[in-house]
Amino acid sequence: MDGDRVYELLRPRARWNLPSETLVREAVIHGEGMLSRDGALCVMTGEYTGRSPCDKFVVRQPPSEAHIDWSSPFNQPFAPEQAEALAKRMLDYAQRLPRLYGFLGSVGRGAAAVPVAVLNEFAWHNLMARHMFVRPAPGEVPAPPEFTLLYLPGFEAVPERDGTHSEVAVLCDLERRLGLIAGSQYGGEEKKFFFYLMNYLLPLQGIFPMHCSANVGAGGDVSTIFGLSGTGKTTLSTDPDRRLLGDDEHGWGPEGVFNFEGGCYAKLIHLSQEGEPLIWEAVNRAGAIMENVPLLEGNVPDFDDERVENTRGVYPLDFLANVELSGMAGHPSAVVYLAFDAAGILPPVAVLDEQQALYWFLAGYTARVAGTERGMGSKPEMTFSPCFGAPFLPWHPRKYLEQLERYLHRHRPLVVLMNTGAIGGPFGNGGSRPPIAASRRMLHAAQNGVLRHIPCDRHPELGILVPRECPGVSPELLCPRTLWRGGDVAYRQAAHQLVTAFQTQVNDVYAGSVPRKVLDASPRLG
Repeated sequence: MDGDRVYELLRPRARWNLPSETLVREAVIHGEGMLSRDGALCVMTGEYTGRSPCDKFVVRQPPSEAHIDWSSPFNQPFAPEQAEALAKRMLDYAQRLPRLYGFLGSVGRGAAAVPVAVLNEFAWHNLMARHMFVRPAPGEVPAPPEFTLLYLPGFEAVPERDGTHSEVAVLCDLERRLGLIAGSQYGGEEKKFFFYLMNYLLPLQGIFPMHCSANVGAGGDVSTIFGLSGTGKTTLSTDPDRRLLGDDEHGWGPEGVFNFEGGCYAKLIHLSQEGEPLIWEAVNRAGAIMENVPLLEGNVPDFDDERVENTRGVYPLDFLANVELSGMAGHPSAVVYLAFDAAGILPPVAVLDEQQALYWFLAGYTARVAGTERGMGSKPEMTFSPCFGAPFLPWHPRKYLEQLERYLHRHRPLVVLMNTGAIGGPFGNGGSRPPIAASRRMLHAAQNGVLRHIPCDRHPELGILVPRECPGVSPELLCPRTLWRGGDVAYRQAAHQLVTAFQTQVNDVYAGSVPRKVLDASPRLG
């Protein structure tokens, strides 16, 4: 049972590429959600309000099995015969549904675009596919799909029968070109499924896939902004002075950077019109989707309700005024890593040399923000997520590191590390997030090349270069140790704990599997 067969059998039953207005109406009529005061479709996803990484599987079979990093907990093997049986059961379920919605489009741009078919049980998931993936141009006949995703949240897997861990299954069958999602209504599963697929396919073409946002300046200069969910990729890349290329998933190839997607998936917790006016306008309108945002009296969205931390907004790029709708741009002149440093040690901005750029990419240091994955607590948790996207990497991180090194060496962008987590102490214990206005000014200094010419001091514990000044930013903010309540001694003790974590979580793990010169660029105990 391959993707082509599933597509051919279900094609007559599905309604394909319906307009947004029709999908919204279907969702409301059939009880999937309700409209906000401004016409956005508001949906609740039930038990699952984040991704379920423990329920993600990859079918293990040749030739793709030789490329998969089976040592990763996110690449759980699944037997081909079990995948076949599960696909048949889900197909039977789909054929008995009263309604089925289909989307034909692509993921990626240009020569790297992958034509896909998405089949959905729920209208709102199909609307999300329409927003998040690349739609055919008006009048364009979609290409035959090379990969098919069947997304049936009403189908619940049975572990004893299906070989899963729970009722949820997220299954990628690379050889049969088929994806299956069952048991979860969380829309992020649909989005990240195709990111995982692109992270497998593109390295085979010599293209570097990136978990990053990207935007373009007035002069055509390109910036890529890496980071895990909740670090601020969407917020910082949505800039009125720069054209947004995309907010989350891109490729870097011989011609430059391109967006995999056609829309944005923004975190909405504590969203305000004053703080993030562009995102506010994009989600508070007809056609947008709000995921797990409760409605107050008068159907006013409550963005401050913290019962669900991982509230999301889904909207197409053309809901924003200043976007690069081609989805393609040149090579980046600035590469930015965002880290939500819950320890409060990292400076708000620092400059990295080439080997440090490779090391910090390999480390993927940040804190997982509450709610983005099932089973997380309410507070940020320190994590090292290789390549800023461990749950989405089929290959060993070494593969992506090699590609990054090639592109950095060839194009020589400025590489900057930014802390969007805590400054002045640990998060929740004296530390607070840098003001968004200050973060934007530091980002602009990187994008405009100003940081290339500002004197820097080498951080004693981390080895990175900390600018002495930045236009529009208080010098005191640039040096976090001066803001710590316990003074320099307390800061140094905490910094040494963080450096030790780097040694055990990165250096010890990758010793022998990545070049020594990369590991030598790590923070060191003085």
